Amino acid sequence: MYLKYYLDYCHYIWRRRMVAGILVCLAVYWYRINTRKRKRITYAPMVDRDVERLRRLNRLYNGSDAHCISELRMSKVVFHKLCAGLRSRALLEETCHVTIEEQVAMFMHAVGLNWTFRSIAFEFIRSSETVSRYFHLVLDALCILAGDLICIKSVETHSKITTSPGRFHPYFEGCIGALDGTHIPACVPIHMQDRFRGRKSFTSQNVLAAVDFDLRFIYVLAGWEGSAHDSYVLQDALSRPNGLKIPEGKYFLADAGYAARPGVLPPFRSTRYHLKEYRGTREPENPKELFNLRHSQLRTTVERAFGTLKNRFKIFASQPFFPLKTQVKIVMACCALHNWILEDGPDEYVYDDLAWYAALPRSIRSRSDQYQENVAWANKREEMARTMWEDKVGQSL
Repeated sequence: MYLKYYLDYCHYIWRRRMVAGILVCLAVYWYRINTRKRKRITYAPMVDRDVERLRRLNRLYNGSDAHCISELRMSKVVFHKLCAGLRSRALLEETCHVTIEEQVAMFMHAVGLNWTFRSIAFEFIRSSETVSRYFHLVLDALCILAGDLICIKSVETHSKITTSPGRFHPYFEGCIGALDGTHIPACVPIHMQDRFRGRKSFTSQNVLAAVDFDLRFIYVLAGWEGSAHDSYVLQDALSRPNGLKIPEGKYFLADAGYAARPGVLPPFRSTRYHLKEYRGTREPENPKELFNLRHSQLRTTVERAFGTLKNRFKIFASQPFFPLKTQVKIVMACCALHNWILEDGPDEYVYDDLAWYAALPRSIRSRSDQYQENVAWANKREEMARTMWEDKVGQSL
C-alpha cells in the first residue's frame, strides 16, 4: 500500500514539474520574440532618394494652384482640407515613411489621371506594392467618408427654383433634385461579360445617382450590370433597407425612361423634350411641351453632375483593371470626392449651364419603364402642365 502511495506521489510531482517546465519554455519563447531586435535594413542611397521625393511632393501640393488642380484634380486648399479631415477622423494614419498627403496624392493620380501603379511608383519613387497598398487604404477611407458626404442635406426647395417665378416656381415646389443612370466602363471576367454589355459597345456597370441642384450626389448605387434597365436599378434602390429614401411630399425629376411613381416625376412621353428640340424660334405649342421644356431645363442637373464626375476622374474613361468589387468602391469614393470638392465651390472641371447647353448631349432610350405609371403622380404632372400653360397664355395676353 505504501509503495502505491509513493508511486502516485512521484507521478504527481513529475507532472507538476513537466507543466512548470513547459510554462517556463513558453515564457522564455514569448520574451525572446517580443524583445528580439530586428536588424535595420538600409537602402542605398536612402538620403538622396528621400530628398528627391520630398522635393517632388512639395512642388506637387505646395506649388502653384493651377498645377495642383491639374495633377490632383482639386485646389491646394481643398486638398489639404481633405487630408486634415481624413486625419482628424482617424480614417488614415501616417507612417514614418509615408504621410497622409502622399497617400492621397498617389490615389488621386490613379483615379484622376488614370495612371497605372507602375507609373505612380516611378513618379513617387516607391515600389508598386507600396502604391497598391496605400491606394486601397485611401479607397476604404473615402468609402467610409462617403457615408457622411453622400446624403440629403436639405429638403427645402432650392433657390434655383424659388428665384425663377413663373418659370420653375411654384410649379416645381417640393422638387429636391434629379436622378438618372449612367454607364461606366467595367472590367469583368469573360463569363460575366454578356450581362455587363448593354446598349454600349463595351462592358459597363449601370450606376444610378440622385443629385441636388448644387450638383452634389445625394445617393449613388453602383455595381449593376450594364444590361439592366434603369427602372430595375431604381426599384432595387427604393426597396433596399439602406437605399434611396425620398422624404414625404418631395420628389426627384427623371427622364422618360422611368414611370411616374411617388417621389419620381418624369416628362410626358412621345412629346418634344430635349432642349435641342426647342432651339431657334421653336416654342412649346401645348401644355405638355411647355412642361417638358422646363422639366428638361431642371433635370439636366444630373447630366451635368455625371459630366463633371467623368471630366475630373479619368479612370472612368476606360475599363479599370480591378476586381468588380473594387470598381464599385471607386465609383463611391469618386462621388464622395466630388461632393467634398464642391463644398469649396465649382472649379474648372464643373460645367456651367451655358457651356453645358452649348454641347448638350441627348439621351438615347431604346426601352421605357416596364412599371405602370402611378395614376396620382400622372395626374399631378397633368395639373402642373395645365397650370404652366394657363399662366404662360395669361402673360402673353
